[in-house]
Amino acid sequence: MEYKCIYKSKIGDITITADENALLSLQFGAENTDFAINPVIKETIKQLDEYFSLKRKNFDLPLNPKGTEFQKRVWKELTKIPYGETRTYKQTALAIGNPNASRAIGNANNKNPIAIIIPCHRVIGSDGSLTGYAAGLNIKEFLLKLEQQKKES
Repeated sequence: MEYKCIYKSKIGDITITADENALLSLQFGAENTDFAINPVIKETIKQLDEYFSLKRKNFDLPLNPKGTEFQKRVWKELTKIPYGETRTYKQTALAIGNPNASRAIGNANNKNPIAIIIPCHRVIGSDGSLTGYAAGLNIKEFLLKLEQQKKES
């Protein structure tokens, strides 16, 4: 069974989806659906509240993102990018042992089903530009500034 709820964040509505054991998705926007909350969603909401109030740097949630094996490898690598830091698409490609996969890294980021918690917002262009973010560059910029603010305090 899947459970869903809408989380009202500083950057808009986020739809959280979980099953009995793990977080399945965290997507920007509100879905029209029936909502039900379980312990995984309750813990996700708690940790998101802490993140947005600058009290949490790392998430500790069971994750089960749906994707290809390559996407899952990329998403796992993204979770290793420290809070308040960024990596380029090229650096991420090198980290997964596929130095020519920068474009594929971008595509995997675009398909990331668990935004914020799998921090694809921490991946930037090689020139330092904020390239691509499924929810919009304004949200990517907000998240990076939020993390930089906490890192500096």
